[in-house]
Amino acid sequence: MLVPEDLKYAETHEWVRIDKTIGTVGITDHAQAELTDIVFVELPKVGAKVTAKQQAAVVESVKAASDIYSPVSGEVTEVNSELESSPALVNTAPYAEGWLFKVQLEEGVDLPELKDAAAYRAQIGAE
Repeated sequence: MLVPEDLKYAETHEWVRIDKTIGTVGITDHAQAELTDIVFVELPKVGAKVTAKQQAAVVESVKAASDIYSPVSGEVTEVNSELESSPALVNTAPYAEGWLFKVQLEEGVDLPELKDAAAYRAQIGAE
């Protein structure tokens, strides 16, 4: 199970990569494996405000639809439009081409409730 060291992880299996004031958000390798074949992704609108721990997107697989929660608060600056025609990118490259959306982080954003890679590996039993 891939758990990159440079990311922060939410309890609900989303990840965020922080680059200065932009957070790129996706779902973890563990989450996509549990969902199996992803067939549709509903992304937030650019300009929408997202709040940490609140529903921001929906991922549908052949098994079920799952709410995706934003791990950070801020304004959506970009969505991965490639997922409209190729939602399976979330399965094949969850930490690269399968990212979901980018957020302009709120001023003074605090990330204490997010886990580092070791804590997330412990959560999913992948130590």
